[in-house]
Amino acid sequence: MILTATDDISDGELISPPVSRAMPRVLIADDSRFQRMMLASILMPKKCEVVFAVDAMQTFMMALRSSPNLILLDINMPGGTGIEVLKRLRVSNRTQQIPVIVISSEQNPATESMARELGAVDFLHKPIDEQMLGKAVDRARHSGQHAIVMSQINRAEQLLC
Repeated sequence: MILTATDDISDGELISPPVSRAMPRVLIADDSRFQRMMLASILMPKKCEVVFAVDAMQTFMMALRSSPNLILLDINMPGGTGIEVLKRLRVSNRTQQIPVIVISSEQNPATESMARELGAVDFLHKPIDEQMLGKAVDRARHSGQHAIVMSQINRAEQLLC
């Protein structure tokens, strides 16, 4: 399937054919349709399945339902922040090991620091550069994310309490 920025894709749906799970699945969580399409257009040629979420609750539910290999998570979304979603992801046994790359137009060092403390593999600033995204995806794919996540679970639990 070839995706263009004008394709009418429903949120929360798979937009590339569900071939085999050998193909990495990426959950793109952003309330901006333009950002979702732009990120998908970068990832799909790299042989990734892509699913979308547009708000905080849908992001968490799609993470549970679609079992992505990677989440690209916007900070500012309806229904909660990306940081709140990241906290929920880290305390759930089903999602705590999923690598997360946080994407934001925010230039707040405290937000970036919090995302990293919660185990985000990377923090990218909008507008997204294709090469930077590619490098961040490679780091997520090849990093010792499991060890990072496990060391951050206690921190996330403390922040939720």
